[in-house]
Amino acid sequence: MITLAEGLRLPTNALDYTILALYFIVVLGIGFAARRSVRTSLDFFLSGRSLPAWVTGLAFVAANLGATEILGMAANGAQYGTYTVHWYWIGAIPAMVFLGLVMMPFYYSSKVRSVPEFLLHRFGPSSHLLSSVIFAVSSVLIAGVNLYAMAIVLQALLGWPQWVAIVVAGFFVLAYITIGGLSSAIYNEVLQFFVILAALIPLTVVGLKRVGGWDGLNHSLSSSHGEAFLTAWKGTGIGESNPLGANWLTIVLGLGFVMSFGYWTTNFAEVQRALSAKNLSAARRTPLIAAFPKVLIPMVVIVPGLIALVMEPTLGKSADGLQYNDAIPVLMRDLLPNGVLGIAVTGLPAAFMAGMAANVSSFNTVFTHDIWAAYLKKGRADAYYLATGRVVTAVGVLIGMGTAFIASSFSNIMNYLQTLFSFFNVPLFVVFVIGMFWKRTSAAAGFWGLLSGTVAAMVNYFWFYQQGVISLPSDQGANFVSSIVAFVVGALVMVAVTLVTKPKPADSLAGLVYGTRSPGMDGRDVDGREEPAAEGDDAWYRKPALLGWGAVVLAAACYVPFSF
Repeated sequence: MITLAEGLRLPTNALDYTILALYFIVVLGIGFAARRSVRTSLDFFLSGRSLPAWVTGLAFVAANLGATEILGMAANGAQYGTYTVHWYWIGAIPAMVFLGLVMMPFYYSSKVRSVPEFLLHRFGPSSHLLSSVIFAVSSVLIAGVNLYAMAIVLQALLGWPQWVAIVVAGFFVLAYITIGGLSSAIYNEVLQFFVILAALIPLTVVGLKRVGGWDGLNHSLSSSHGEAFLTAWKGTGIGESNPLGANWLTIVLGLGFVMSFGYWTTNFAEVQRALSAKNLSAARRTPLIAAFPKVLIPMVVIVPGLIALVMEPTLGKSADGLQYNDAIPVLMRDLLPNGVLGIAVTGLPAAFMAGMAANVSSFNTVFTHDIWAAYLKKGRADAYYLATGRVVTAVGVLIGMGTAFIASSFSNIMNYLQTLFSFFNVPLFVVFVIGMFWKRTSAAAGFWGLLSGTVAAMVNYFWFYQQGVISLPSDQGANFVSSIVAFVVGALVMVAVTLVTKPKPADSLAGLVYGTRSPGMDGRDVDGREEPAAEGDDAWYRKPALLGWGAVVLAAACYVPFSF
């Protein structure tokens, strides 16, 4: 999955290890501090719905900014060039805005504790159980990727044996989530966000200076890879070739709509952060606040991949040499002095732990609330489910230690992650979007749409693509096509099943279908009582519509320099 080349050992000294040790001490300290607020299962799984929007917003983006993204998107930058910006400006921002403006009122006001629970209310137990199992499996798969990837990186960079890195990282993630629940994970993610930036910004600035600034980078890569390598849209016409192996249609539909909306609007590892906000206004603003740093992250993730390609022209050229996944470690080795190197080394575990903690904390919620409490052990005391959540956290970490080995055939970890998203998130999205906008959609349609979409994506990838039945130029291109296939098949099956089955009663759909409202959407809780509005929520700069459309305009503006 991640195979770093020999010779990447970093010249770390006592100062660097001191910085790393201090970080781990602070992480555990945050966990113990958060423990005081954990009295009920709601506190453990959703922070008691008490956190301010700026905290949940930064945690929202940090949960996605794991080291799999840092190493993977830098690898994509080195392999595919500026085409990688599509994962951010069209593959994230519109979906994050849609989540904040359209979907969060349904999630938050229905008082659900998880995304699968929303499907329980909309479609019934069959769709609920299937989506819970799918999400639990995908969560531990992705959590394991983060843990194993960090072990490989620390082995190459610091000389730590893999088992030591796995045990150390797993212990710290397990400790601070078990002790402090979601609040501990979220506050640590806020810390990790700033640690990650403190590692990546110096790396980018020093790297650009080394290659002669942006003009020098542009000249070097245009000479070696062609002018289209540093553009976003050149060569993406239907029938044209480009390093990404995708055309504008598969980028817009496969990545920008189906895969992106599937991930950002249904992935509970992200939505859980918004559900922990203190009120509906804060929940809506969570993904919208996160959208602004997300727009700018390519500058410190993709650009280092381009810099590494100039500094190490052999990157990805041979199986036994430097691989695209080596881009960030190569720059750390060659550019950073001690002290700054310690911050960078700390940034990688911080990123891995952020990604792993997001998936483990969402896994323990879904398994405990949507599987264990809903179908296996009903009606127990709240303290029982709180204890169960802590045990499930440990189980999730242990399972995560083993799951990543199935991804060992992928030389670019983002290819693996995008494959998982096309399998699991896209079918969920088609069920959500049709069920949310079409009242007639039946309970049976939700189950069969989810199942058929998942199977269709897997068949397309493992049979049509990997067996050579159809010719697709790259793993990423195959993922885009799999996403489109999953969406189309799931949608067609849902429409067909709906037309021959009985719909749910209209009075059971309040707050679950667009155009209907529940008491929570009117500023009242489920008992009809007024929910207190936070001071300043009505300020103009906190208006969700302004934040959302501002993020979209900023993302569109970022495309301009790379489109001509």
